[in-house]
Amino acid sequence: MTVRPNVRAMSGYVPGEQLNDPEIVKLNTNENPYPPSPRVFEAVRAALTPNSLRKYPQPLGDTFRKAAGRVLNVDPDAILIGNGSDDILTILTRAFVPEGGLIASPTPSYILYKSLAEIQGARFAAVPLTADWQPDADRWPRDAHLSFVPNPNSPSGTVIAPAQLAALAGLVSPAPFVCDEAYADFADGNSLALLPSVPNLIVTRTMSKSYALAGIRFGFAVARPELVRELVKVKDSYNCDVLSLAAATAAIEDQDYFRDIRAKIRATRDRMTTDLTALGFEVTPSHANFVWCRRADRALKPIYEALKARKILVRYMSYAAGPVGHPEGSAYDGLRISVGTDTEIDQLCAALRTFL
Repeated sequence: MTVRPNVRAMSGYVPGEQLNDPEIVKLNTNENPYPPSPRVFEAVRAALTPNSLRKYPQPLGDTFRKAAGRVLNVDPDAILIGNGSDDILTILTRAFVPEGGLIASPTPSYILYKSLAEIQGARFAAVPLTADWQPDADRWPRDAHLSFVPNPNSPSGTVIAPAQLAALAGLVSPAPFVCDEAYADFADGNSLALLPSVPNLIVTRTMSKSYALAGIRFGFAVARPELVRELVKVKDSYNCDVLSLAAATAAIEDQDYFRDIRAKIRATRDRMTTDLTALGFEVTPSHANFVWCRRADRALKPIYEALKARKILVRYMSYAAGPVGHPEGSAYDGLRISVGTDTEIDQLCAALRTFL
């Protein structure tokens, strides 16, 4: 079979390890350590009927869009549903980027953006973040067909102020500027309020993190309704199934449960930062549901391996280049550790004390 040369040449996105071992303490893929809202289970059970399973689901997810519109105070017609936010990112790439076009994103950041460019046969510009984890507007390519900026950023968990996002979007306008808000619910603000004044802004969200629905696969974008109508042409006709639509709708409607779980995760995140700092790590202040850890006195990959041997999974990540100020030509690595329950974080720190 003939595979497109650009696909054959790419290494492909590698997701975090998913080990089938119930004893594993899993802190490597930023999953929510708590279960979804009880309303989710009720909604999924109610959706398990002969009629609902034999028929196609709502193609646009109108029930979810109305619920999300009420919660987020946006026009339901401004919402595009997806099979996880990665599906949304793929739709945007397909819609906006021609073969040979240009995608820009910061680095170190979410590595899927580069994979999307490679699949599309497009060029990719990785713009180094500044030493304080901010985008460098002077280096940002003005001719990018599509710009991805995660906020909060992964792996650092740092945020960019709304005014700076709006200014960067203005530099590439009218080309689309995507603010990937997979972790925004764990921060103090978001960019949804910018939508009326920044015409090229698209905000993407996932239900995997703050709503504890990583196994359901549901995400969405918020943009101008006239743009959403065009993007609907690109997405698969029925890209979200009956059960995921029921679960996502029930989850976003239960804002009391959402706020309670978010508060627990933020409190544990603060304690993690203190405990890991005491163990000798340089911990970047995080606004997400994970922390980014480095240290100057020893290699990080052996720490990841030692934890894995003790059945604790964290994410070891290595980038070809680091933020501005990191020595050029040298790899930039660290441990990204998801916020678990307090018990799981106690296990993590106890394990680290045995060999650090």
